[in-house]
Amino acid sequence: MRIPVATYRIQFNPSFDFEAAKVIVKYLAELGISDIYASPIFKSRTGSTHGYDVVNPNQINPELGSQEKFAELALEIQNYEIGWLQDIVPNHMAFNSQNHILIDVLENGPESQYRDYFDIDWNHPYEGIRGRVLAPFLGKFYGDCLESGELKIQYSQNGLTVNYYDHQFPIRIESYTQVLTYDIGRLRNKLGRNNPDFVKFQGVLYSLKYIPSGSEGRERYDQISFIKGMLWELWNDNSDIKEFIEENINTFNGVPGKPESFDLLDKLLSDQYFRLSFWKVGNEELNYRRFFTVNDLISVRVEDDKFFYTSHGLILEMLKEQKFTGLRIDHIDGLYDPAQYLNRLREKADAPYIVVEKILEPDEDLPVNWPVQGTTGYDFLNYVNGLLCDNSNEQEFSQIYSRFIRGSSNYEQLVDENQRLIINKHLAGDIDNLAHLLKDISSKYRYASDFTTFGLKAALEEVMSVFPVYRTYISKEGVSKADRECIQGVIATTKERIRTFIDELLNELNFIEKFLLLEFDEYLNQEDKDKWLHFVMRLQQFTGPLMAKGVEDTVLYIYNRLISLNEVGSTPSKFGISIDEFHGFNQHRIAYWPHAMNGTSTHDTKRGEDVRTRINVLSEIPEEWESYLKKWQEINAPHKDCVGGLDVPSPNDEYFLYQTLLGAFPFDESEYPTFVERIKEYIIKAIREAKVNTGWLRPDCGYESSLIKFVESLLKDSEENEFLAAFRPLQRKVQHYGILNSLSQTFLKITSPGVPDIYQGTELWNLSLVDPDNRRPVDFEKRAEFIQEIKTKIESDILGLIEELLPTPETGKIKMFLTYQALQARREYVELFQRGDYQKLIVMGSLKDHIVAFSRKWGDSTAIIIAPRLLTKLVQEGEYPLGEQVWHETRICLPSGSSLVWKNVITQQELESEQEDTLWIRDVLSHFPVALLINEGGETSNASDVDN
Repeated sequence: MRIPVATYRIQFNPSFDFEAAKVIVKYLAELGISDIYASPIFKSRTGSTHGYDVVNPNQINPELGSQEKFAELALEIQNYEIGWLQDIVPNHMAFNSQNHILIDVLENGPESQYRDYFDIDWNHPYEGIRGRVLAPFLGKFYGDCLESGELKIQYSQNGLTVNYYDHQFPIRIESYTQVLTYDIGRLRNKLGRNNPDFVKFQGVLYSLKYIPSGSEGRERYDQISFIKGMLWELWNDNSDIKEFIEENINTFNGVPGKPESFDLLDKLLSDQYFRLSFWKVGNEELNYRRFFTVNDLISVRVEDDKFFYTSHGLILEMLKEQKFTGLRIDHIDGLYDPAQYLNRLREKADAPYIVVEKILEPDEDLPVNWPVQGTTGYDFLNYVNGLLCDNSNEQEFSQIYSRFIRGSSNYEQLVDENQRLIINKHLAGDIDNLAHLLKDISSKYRYASDFTTFGLKAALEEVMSVFPVYRTYISKEGVSKADRECIQGVIATTKERIRTFIDELLNELNFIEKFLLLEFDEYLNQEDKDKWLHFVMRLQQFTGPLMAKGVEDTVLYIYNRLISLNEVGSTPSKFGISIDEFHGFNQHRIAYWPHAMNGTSTHDTKRGEDVRTRINVLSEIPEEWESYLKKWQEINAPHKDCVGGLDVPSPNDEYFLYQTLLGAFPFDESEYPTFVERIKEYIIKAIREAKVNTGWLRPDCGYESSLIKFVESLLKDSEENEFLAAFRPLQRKVQHYGILNSLSQTFLKITSPGVPDIYQGTELWNLSLVDPDNRRPVDFEKRAEFIQEIKTKIESDILGLIEELLPTPETGKIKMFLTYQALQARREYVELFQRGDYQKLIVMGSLKDHIVAFSRKWGDSTAIIIAPRLLTKLVQEGEYPLGEQVWHETRICLPSGSSLVWKNVITQQELESEQEDTLWIRDVLSHFPVALLINEGGETSNASDVDN
């Protein structure tokens, strides 16, 4: 198996295609990247900016380039001995007319050869969508869309469709008769009964009466093809037939203002295998599983053998040809049986490097039976981020937040409230489906036959709202110890919560607990047990979306105490971590998942990595933070509007905004106008996600426009702007200490156990916000120039280079220099960093809490990693934590049996320990703020070569 040394995430899109990627391969190799990490490259919906809305997983996306361009890129990558880690999407596809598999299902319904490919409940209890697929894409109620003429029949070579703007839905072949026979006498009179083309047309109509079905599937497709071919031929060859069909289509399309003129189209649509509806219906009544709550992403049944091989054909071929050397599995928790999928993939794909996108809660571990190398790195991100937050100031920071928003904000309570909001507003249809499934099964169970659907649904909602993890992994293999403890804890918590107001649900909860733990009664037959298991595995697919929408996409925009901690997979109520907790995480990593990814920015993170490190600085200076808050609030009070009796922005939104401005404020003044526009776009997205003062379902235009006006007042670029003058002093301070935090974060990512991942462009400063802001174009030409300059100066005068970099951090070269040097060390000492052990080093002295130090050892090679933290009290603004005047007597205890002589590969200086068991930080951090010391077993050194 090829284990990457370091990966580099590339966001492919029509503006950055295969040809553009080919240009940067040389640069990536020079930087020290061993593997590109590609966003989905398979055919997606036209114009897709991310590639997760796949329409054909067996075709390379033509918008990214031709097959030839892809082959050229693959060859270029192989020429530089770079691997290719490919992001794949096994959980869902686009609900779109470009998805030919789905279109076949919508056209042929249960008769489709692909009917089992998508996660559709064809036997839904609601008659209106039984045997049909709900299509919730209308911008208003169905009747309004119909009678306003927004739904139109069209005809093309592929047949009849009903179109709603860009959406096209195929008309089932059996109902063509309604359009083609309408006023047929008109055509017969015009052509004559014996006209050869009219006879052919009659043959088409005759064929429509006898469409094969069921076991005659192949014959059905052949006849449909014949009918469509004949009809298209007649359309092109006979202008009278073409005119007849066009006139009928116009008649069916109706006349706005005449409701009765739409009766024909209404009847035709009622005969289809899909049901068009207002988009909000999808939140309350639904018979297909979505990706989270996104209507136009329909989930697939990858557990089905046929679909697995159909959808993974190209992926497996690419792995076999070594064009892909690894896979990143998107949203593993959405799958029916993740372990089954991963085992099948591992069996068919030989031995690629595989990581999974998986959110781990505190104290949760990845299932040990999964044949993967680990997660994509959100767990590492939150640990290294927490390390840079001063947790000793938690209480004071909480009080500042409460005083500013004029109230308390309890994280756990917010999670509970918003999980319930998502259940009731966004996942109501999905949970309703689960309740009906549970009712169907329980009705055959003697101890639960009296339970009502209402009671079971209420109990399910209570259980799901307190789930502490994204999901459990109960399967036909049984219930693991971790899952059993989780379920028992969930039921106990739920019982405790409901005792005060819903005692009557206790029986249902006992039943659900028995269900979830697969505690079958002896008399149950295998069919009943299979249904029981199916419900449990089905339920597990929905706890993840609930957590993602309730916490990630809601609470993380409401609980704003310190927004740098509000990240994917985080627990914002935990205000930072200790150094020992960070070491404990890394020691667990090295023992169980040594090749998992270390991420600090991804396409899904809420903020860029350097935005977070700036905001973390506030945790160190709570008194100063509050002083500035009061000043800004007073200055900006006149800029607030009153909407519906409330000042805009609300105190919580205002608090959020100030942190955002501190985190994302640009280094370069030329970027300021763009920055203002970015903030305006971002703040609207953020408050809609919060769902407090406005939302996606019901935007409050008054609140939003007043907030935009407030932002414009704050950021107006003029000498009269009192706020900017009062804002800049703290902004500059936070910026400087944020730089120091970023250097430590970057360094720890590259040197800790795991595979470091660099998100595109983040080798320089990354001040992006949530997507789409973090998908802006990257200036690779500038980066290629910088790396050449850095390499040249390293070879000629590295200390001189460092002296140039320290006073000018705004260019980002200092971050690129560190990234380059650390990656070169990883490449040179591959086994040391991939297989070496991990030992926490003891730090002594008055400043021991400001140093993170550990060692890695493999064979005769040892590395010592030293990074500082929490520096606002150690150095002045503009200074670096270097030398004796900062570190005094602070020192580390060396690993037993260590050499006296070390080489700092960041600065390329040798260092000799004054004592056999001690290294002084003042000596180690004399030129650069972090240090990577390497020793390969030597014990002595020529004193003239030693730099103290």
